[in-house]
Amino acid sequence: MLKMEEVCKSYQHRGQVVKALDGATVDIPKGDFVSIVGPSGSGKSTLLLMLGGMLSPSSGRVLLNDQSLYDQNSDGRARLRKEHVGFVFQTFNLVPYLTAMENVQVPMYLAGMDEESQSETAAGLLQRVGLGDRLDHKPAELSVGQQQRVALARMLANDPAVILADEPTGNLDPETADQVIGFFEEFNEEGRTIVMVTHDPKAAERARRTLRLAEGQIVDDRVGDRTLHVA
Repeated sequence: MLKMEEVCKSYQHRGQVVKALDGATVDIPKGDFVSIVGPSGSGKSTLLLMLGGMLSPSSGRVLLNDQSLYDQNSDGRARLRKEHVGFVFQTFNLVPYLTAMENVQVPMYLAGMDEESQSETAAGLLQRVGLGDRLDHKPAELSVGQQQRVALARMLANDPAVILADEPTGNLDPETADQVIGFFEEFNEEGRTIVMVTHDPKAAERARRTLRLAEGQIVDDRVGDRTLHVA
C-alpha cells in the first residue's frame, strides 16, 4: 500500500547540507500498524510527511497503491490524500470558532457531501469516540483529550484507508494516551493501515511493527521479536 524506494531528502542549513532522510526504503502493506521511533532530528516526521504526499523527496520514489506520489502534480497528490489518507497531529489543528460537530464536518463539506449527510456522519463519529454529548462545544470548552478525540473523528470523516499520525499522544496524560492508542487499534482491526510517529515507548509497543530511525536512516525494522531485513 505504501512504499519508499531509496528516498533521500536534503536541505541547506547555515551553509551546510543536512540529510533529513538518507536512502530510506520501506514497504508497508495494507492493514499494517507501524510505529516510527528514534531520537529528535532522526527523520521521523520527514518520513511521515513524505508518505502523505506533503513533502517531496530530493531523490527516490514514494508510492501509494502503486502510484508514484511525486510524479503527480499538486492537484493529483491532493486528490490522492483526500481519497485515501487521514492525518492526526499532536497539536490537533481544530478550528477554534467551530463546534466539535462543525470541525468534523469540514472535510465532508470540502468533499461536497450534502448537509444532512454531513450532520449524521459527524454526530455518529463523535458518538464513536465518546463525545456524543459534546457536539456543540468549541475546542476551548473541551479538555485536551477531548480535543484529540474530535481530531480523530474528523480524521475518519472521509473514511481513509491510511492513517498517518505524528505524535498523537504527545500532549496527553497516560490514561488518555492509552485511550487514543486503543482507538488506533480499533481502526487497524477494521483494516486501516496506520503509520504513527511517537516518542512514547508504550504507544510504540502497541503497534504490530516498529521502524527505528537514526540520522535519516532506517536502522531497525522489527515485528515483535523478529527483525526484518534492513538495507
